[in-house]
Amino acid sequence: MKRRPRRSLPAVLVALVVLAGCVLAAAVAVQTIIGEKPWISYDAVASALHDTRWSDPIPAIAGGVVALIGLLLLVSAIVPGRPTVLPLEGGTDTGASRRSYRSTLRTAASTVDGVSAAKLKVKRRGIVSVVTTGRTNTAGLADAVRAAIEHRLAQIGPATVPAVRVRVKATRSAS
Repeated sequence: MKRRPRRSLPAVLVALVVLAGCVLAAAVAVQTIIGEKPWISYDAVASALHDTRWSDPIPAIAGGVVALIGLLLLVSAIVPGRPTVLPLEGGTDTGASRRSYRSTLRTAASTVDGVSAAKLKVKRRGIVSVVTTGRTNTAGLADAVRAAIEHRLAQIGPATVPAVRVRVKATRSAS
């Protein structure tokens, strides 16, 4: 199970542009029906478009911009995003949310003796943990944190076991 994020931002942007166009067309239509001067004159738009030639740079630029926007929307719909549910071993419907996965592994890293704080990122190819310690001698701490995270990963049972990288930041210097 690899549930992907919804593509809500491109959909909202397209919906807002279409809504704005519809509101503008409806307002102009209502103004024309009640006999007021419309915001956008149909005759002025039609004459401006009629006077424009295909060899002018404006149609080429407008066409390029519209094609680029369409290509960006198409790419944003096709390219998969980061999975929101990471697959686990077992059935096809087993998975853990990225958020719970990260918090469980962060808890495992922060329970190691000597770690005062732990930050953890779940990336596509691995897990990166940055731990902070108050110790002046940090020898072996990175290995202990890596072992704790790998032990917790073995308990969770992900479908693919990611590589674990640990970086230790000491708040005190060893001078």
